Amino acid sequence: MLSLSPLTLDECVEVLKAAGEPTRLRLIALLSHGDLTVSEMTEVLGQSQPRISRHLKLLGEAGLVERYQEGAWAYFRLTRDGVRAKLMQHALAATSSSDAHLARDAERLATVKQSRASRAEAYFAANAESWNDLRSMHAADETVEAEVLRLIGRTPFDGLLDLGTGTGRMLELLADRYRRAIGIDSSRSMLSIARAQLDDAGITHASVRQGDISNLPLERESFDVVTIHQVLHFLHDPLPALTEAARMLRPGGRLVVVDFAPHDHEDLRLEHAHARLGFSQEQVADWLRQSGLTVEKIVDLPPESGNARTLTVTIWLARDPRLLIASDVTSPSLGTA
Repeated sequence: MLSLSPLTLDECVEVLKAAGEPTRLRLIALLSHGDLTVSEMTEVLGQSQPRISRHLKLLGEAGLVERYQEGAWAYFRLTRDGVRAKLMQHALAATSSSDAHLARDAERLATVKQSRASRAEAYFAANAESWNDLRSMHAADETVEAEVLRLIGRTPFDGLLDLGTGTGRMLELLADRYRRAIGIDSSRSMLSIARAQLDDAGITHASVRQGDISNLPLERESFDVVTIHQVLHFLHDPLPALTEAARMLRPGGRLVVVDFAPHDHEDLRLEHAHARLGFSQEQVADWLRQSGLTVEKIVDLPPESGNARTLTVTIWLARDPRLLIASDVTSPSLGTA
């Protein structure tokens, strides 16, 4: 996270110079709507890739944009924290929405995002049957999501990290709680879906990126809430992922794990690549304690009686105990379950 300390005169001039050029200000306006690749920005602005790359390099050197790699693709995002980010927010707020260049860029960006959505829809269509089969076996998504919301509470917090984000559903569900969020997934196909879902929901304060949830490319102690929703059963050894999740929590931060209780559906190994057939309450609770967390609550959500659903969903809520040890109170910025 960039410092909130005031800029020196030279630093302020550097930032203003970097943004004070038409193409670069247009790029900043585009990135305020979400992460984009160079090719997407080239398509929107109608300029050559080397020229766009050169402008992005200058913006990066000024601390206004960040670059991250996802396979062979490089994505760029607008810096969200620090004084530099605040300066750009003021600059964008001062621009006219009726400006011809910005209006045309917005129209072309909508076309790019529609292309994303079409690719996501095609992927959904190809996999919908197997996903629907699995969803029909466990407690209704609405029931699970309602319990997640109840456990996290309504008090706003700063940072959310969603590990194994998949379609980005947790980023969407909790969008009115957090100020900023990051979703991590190893699958580029799933990340494409997540970006399309975030675009469709108009969520610009969350982004997704490719990564290994057992070895995260993120600064430790950066998030108030970490979620791991229906991910652990894909891992042969879930402990490293839980330990890494705990490392991401600020003092007093919370980890929410959602997964299946033990079951005997061996077909899920072959048809859905499940490495583990669910987890007992104590098994995950023990891993959480090994990761340095305090287990606060465990909730079982069994299938409703009288229907074909057979899998119970379990939710574990754990907390980093350091703030509690220091002050014996819950931080008001984190909310309560």
